[in-house]
Amino acid sequence: MNPAIRLLLVDDHAIVREGLRALLDDCEELSIVGEAADGDEAVTSALALRPDVVLIDLKMPGLAAPDAIRRIRNELPTTHVLVLTSYAEEGQVQEVMGNGALGYVLKDVARAELVRAIRTVARGEPWLHAEAQRSLLAQLRKPAETDPLADLTDRERSVLKLIAQGRSNKQIGNTLHLTEGTIKGYVSSILSKLGLEDRTQAALFAVRHGLVENG
Repeated sequence: MNPAIRLLLVDDHAIVREGLRALLDDCEELSIVGEAADGDEAVTSALALRPDVVLIDLKMPGLAAPDAIRRIRNELPTTHVLVLTSYAEEGQVQEVMGNGALGYVLKDVARAELVRAIRTVARGEPWLHAEAQRSLLAQLRKPAETDPLADLTDRERSVLKLIAQGRSNKQIGNTLHLTEGTIKGYVSSILSKLGLEDRTQAALFAVRHGLVENG
């Protein structure tokens, strides 16, 4: 028979910890080796007890749970973390998984499923509640925010900044030591890349995107 999975319970509510202990204590394959009431205590207890799995809530005082998870994983690479919380907040799942948590379950989970999640995470395999999966997929499907000025060269950015300052092509050319014709070519390229119609729109675009200060 395999040795029992050593489990550390972390939740700031004593009644939740008591409930989890009552729920899991009679499971022969699990051994609850300790409890912690906040993030700092979670790290301290994990380092002292070296459990196989840390079952941790996310909403606690002290050290934020994602930071506690990261520290536990950094210090104890063989200890795995299973998040047990009330709901899958958008962005939260990705954050805690990125910090090293291997599983994410909600508190409305049935006992049998919680035991399966603990067993799975103890083996070093991921476990995600269906709602957490949906939240994570929604986050991953969001288009990444791109820099609207990313397509411009450094020289084009310089020209755009001077346009926003009200400079003519001749004045810009004098400032950058380029011919007026060259500046005209840069202006055309800037308008094309940004999908703008004229210099006024270009100037407003530059201010709106922080290339120059407004006023």
